[in-house]
Amino acid sequence: MTRPDDKGQTTAFVAVMASALLLCLGLVTDGGGVLRARNEAATLAQEAARAGAQQLDWAAYREGTDEVALDPSAASAAAHSFLGAAGATGTVAVSGDTVTVTCSVPYSFTLLPMGSTTVDATATARPHTQPTP
Repeated sequence: MTRPDDKGQTTAFVAVMASALLLCLGLVTDGGGVLRARNEAATLAQEAARAGAQQLDWAAYREGTDEVALDPSAASAAAHSFLGAAGATGTVAVSGDTVTVTCSVPYSFTLLPMGSTTVDATATARPHTQPTP
């Protein structure tokens, strides 16, 4: 009795394992990419908020008031300028001496294009200020 030649045939096990390996590779690659985009959004939001918080109202400072206040328009412009230079989008809100920046960084999936192929990683930051003694 002769055995049939099985050259070139792929077993079901090899096909399933190759698909599972490709799925794991996609999860690691794109999952890491999304985490990296979230980290970048958080870093950019923190730096933009810090740039905005450095924009002091020099007229009020020269008048000798006890509190140093922010210049809201300059703070907003500085934060938007920082985000624009970094290639990110976001919103800036200035309230009193607080600058709040929300930044979005897009990430495009490379191996796992399920549904939407792009996701926005978003982070919000507000710099901490020390009260003067």
